[in-house]
Amino acid sequence: MRKFSTKQKVALGVVLAGMTAVPAVASHSWGGYHWARSGGELTVPVGDNVNSVWDGYLNTAIADWNKSTVINSPKAVGSAGDPKRCNPVAGTIQVCNALYGQRGWLGIASIWLSNGHISQGTTKLNDTYFNMARYNTPTWRQLVTCQEVGHDYGLAHQDEDFNTDNTNSCMDYTNLPAGNEHPDAHDYEQLLSIYNHLESGAAIGGGRGASGAASGDDPSDWGRAIHFDRQGRPDYFEMDLGNGQRKVTHVLWAVGEGPRNFRH
Repeated sequence: MRKFSTKQKVALGVVLAGMTAVPAVASHSWGGYHWARSGGELTVPVGDNVNSVWDGYLNTAIADWNKSTVINSPKAVGSAGDPKRCNPVAGTIQVCNALYGQRGWLGIASIWLSNGHISQGTTKLNDTYFNMARYNTPTWRQLVTCQEVGHDYGLAHQDEDFNTDNTNSCMDYTNLPAGNEHPDAHDYEQLLSIYNHLESGAAIGGGRGASGAASGDDPSDWGRAIHFDRQGRPDYFEMDLGNGQRKVTHVLWAVGEGPRNFRH
């Protein structure tokens, strides 16, 4: 039988935190998006389409999110095809890295929604920036990997002020990545809140997105902007795929980059 000692410690920490007089961190569910869970832990496979430079960071991110009491995702052989496209695969999260170009972003996470649930997800890590001295560091690589995979599970940000470092969570907008490479107790608490119910008859993963197409690399590929960061840059996008299906994309812009000509 699999042991849960690490997860039990996380759960205990959440309980103890709730007993203190410190106010709880505001909800950081990403629009209520979540995978259907019909029983036990969520076992959505994470497909490894990254090269050897990224393998350690992806392994750590998977292990970190599996410390939640509701997630136990196995690492799987990548099946996204060309990492440059990073095709979605039903019922999985596919993680890719490639030279996506100087498009302003470090990472993007896309999820496809079917019948109100996430049916598939992808994460892209942009080597064009991670080959630059500023971002070619373990702290930046780990933070972005952790954050984009966290979005694929349905988490948003705890804090969105790039000039502060108010948390120890990778689900934080910050220009100071050191100390923010992993989830913290509030992330696990939020996952418990998101996945605190079972849905009988709902298949984990659901159906493939209407088009099955990969998420592109430019805002023009992501649909309409539905959220802006504190610097006025669009960071969440939504595309209607028809037949009750949607694609939602989160983008993490590089410091000082990203489109600024969007209107709220």
